[in-house]
Amino acid sequence: MAGIIPAAGSVSSGGKFRRRRYTPIADINVTPLVDVMLVLLIIFMVTAPLLQVGVPVDLPKTSAQQVGGKDEPLVVSVNAQGEVFLGETKYDLADLGAKLKAVYGEKPDQRVFMRGDKAVDYGKMMEVMGVVIDSGFRQLGLLGEQAQQIGRGGGTVTPAPTPAPRGPQQPAAPRR
Repeated sequence: MAGIIPAAGSVSSGGKFRRRRYTPIADINVTPLVDVMLVLLIIFMVTAPLLQVGVPVDLPKTSAQQVGGKDEPLVVSVNAQGEVFLGETKYDLADLGAKLKAVYGEKPDQRVFMRGDKAVDYGKMMEVMGVVIDSGFRQLGLLGEQAQQIGRGGGTVTPAPTPAPRGPQQPAAPRR
């Protein structure tokens, strides 16, 4: 048997099979990580709108169209008891004015939305609006719930969008 060369890795000199050494796989399986991250993303996407403003306010109905914007506005809320909130933090009117002045100093172009319970006195809302305007903010909006109209067939009908008001029309230039 001096002239026979055994095949590589099949038979050893004693006639036994050699086993390869176990080498661990160095790759990480990211599939479970991706699954968990997608579930967390869905959970945060569902709960984030619910966490925006936590002050319970029964908003009046309106047929006006929603106003869009690119940045997150400040929200001043007045609940049914007449308590004033900035976000979810309760403030007295004097403290609210000081806080809004500090915010205005940092971001003068910030939008402010006011939410008022429909049971709140009109004078209270005007008082809070005066504090907001006195603090320097000029971009002020009032929030309400979107009203739905009942159609003839019993279903709900969304109101048709109203065209935006236009400025003064200039006469057309004469053609030559």
